[in-house]
Amino acid sequence: MPLSVEEGAERYLRHVALELGLSANSRSAYRRDLVAYGAWLAERGVPDLTCVTPETLSEYVADLASPHGTPGGEIRPPLAAASITRRLSTVRGMHRFLFEEGLLDAHAGSGVRTPKRAQRLPKALPLADIEALLQAAGGDDPVGLRDRALLELLYASGARVSEVTALDVDDLLAAPGTADAVEDPDTALGSGGFVQVTGKGSKQRIVPYGSYAGRALAAYLVRARPAMAARGAGTPALFVGPRGARLSRQSAWLVIKAAAERAELSQEVSPHTLRHSFATHLLAGGADVRTVQELLGHASVTTTQIYTQVTADTLREHYLLAHPRAK
Repeated sequence: MPLSVEEGAERYLRHVALELGLSANSRSAYRRDLVAYGAWLAERGVPDLTCVTPETLSEYVADLASPHGTPGGEIRPPLAAASITRRLSTVRGMHRFLFEEGLLDAHAGSGVRTPKRAQRLPKALPLADIEALLQAAGGDDPVGLRDRALLELLYASGARVSEVTALDVDDLLAAPGTADAVEDPDTALGSGGFVQVTGKGSKQRIVPYGSYAGRALAAYLVRARPAMAARGAGTPALFVGPRGARLSRQSAWLVIKAAAERAELSQEVSPHTLRHSFATHLLAGGADVRTVQELLGHASVTTTQIYTQVTADTLREHYLLAHPRAK
């Protein structure tokens, strides 16, 4: 029976939403990849998914990896290896699912190789730059207090910006033996505590944060958030905007960008820069990879091990500068 790309994609997207519990952002990325794949098949005259072969997918990968003209006459540059890998992973996942469900007679994605990804080291800021960035986000007005708390928590927890903006006030957990984080933030959070983060696949983890982030959070919760939240319809969100609505990922990114500009940092700073810095500084301070893996919410320790290369490079640099017989 013929099976259109649209029907196969919808079945697969329902599967990843209901059975795998992927986030809305991940599902949107999957949908974009499958729409692009369907458009490519239509351009090649492939009528439906039953006609797709491993050779078809190999041609798809080769096409993504090479520049070619668009209908508008422009030349589209080749996609990066990481983007190709992501797209192929989505497409193969759909074909595998439909094959296992008995909707396709063969799994066209088996045996199709992905391009080798160039291993890029994460860009971590030196500690002095982190401190300058956090200081630049400060201020006694409500927005300044919020921005300082936001950046302190991002660096203290290593959480993704989407995870932090999704936090509710109730996700802040005081250290055992202290006051209630909602009733008495100054006492409960001032010496640090924990935050309950919901990561990819709706997996939850508990991440500690220190006294710097705790004091910034307490100041924001006492002196800024109540007035800001009162302007809205009422939200449990931890970080809110001036109108009382939950702070968006895009707004959080703008907060970081503005703080980096005020700190006059030469390196480009993104929300993930704070996450990279968190992991790199932990490993440089002696934390083991498994611990950092748990804090970051990585499913595999292999993902975390890239940060050990950053630390090794730093150690080598210090060795070459300090050791009398290093050269």
